[in-house]
Amino acid sequence: MKNIIAFVLCFISLFGFAQTIKNVDAQTFKKLIDENKSVIIDLRTSSEIEKKGMIKQAIQLDFLSKDAEQAIETLDKNKTYLIYCAGGGRSGDCAELMEKSGFTNVTNLEQGFDDWKAKGFETVKK
Repeated sequence: MKNIIAFVLCFISLFGFAQTIKNVDAQTFKKLIDENKSVIIDLRTSSEIEKKGMIKQAIQLDFLSKDAEQAIETLDKNKTYLIYCAGGGRSGDCAELMEKSGFTNVTNLEQGFDDWKAKGFETVKK
C-alpha cells in the first residue's frame, strides 16, 4: 500500500498536477489584471522600463539585479502574482524560482511586455 501511495505522489509531481505556474497570453493576462486581485511585477531593468513604459499598477523587481532572489523571498507566498519581462525568458525563470520557493499562485506573461504592447494594451511611463 505504501508503494502505491508513493507512486501516486511521484506521478502527480512529475506531471504537474500540483503546478502553481500558469503561462498565459496577453489577452488572458489583461483579464487577470482587470480582476484586480493580483500583484503585478515587472522584472525588467529600469532602462528597459524608461524606454518602453510598463503595465499600469506594476511594481518593478529587476530580475537581473544581484539582490533579486532576496527581494523575491520577501514577498508574501500566498498572494497571487502576475509577472512579466520583455519577452518571457526572465519571467519564466522567475516563475520557476518562485514555485521552488513555495509560492502558490504565479502567472507568467508568456510572450512578455513586447507582445503586450504589440497587442495595443495600455502602458504607462515610469
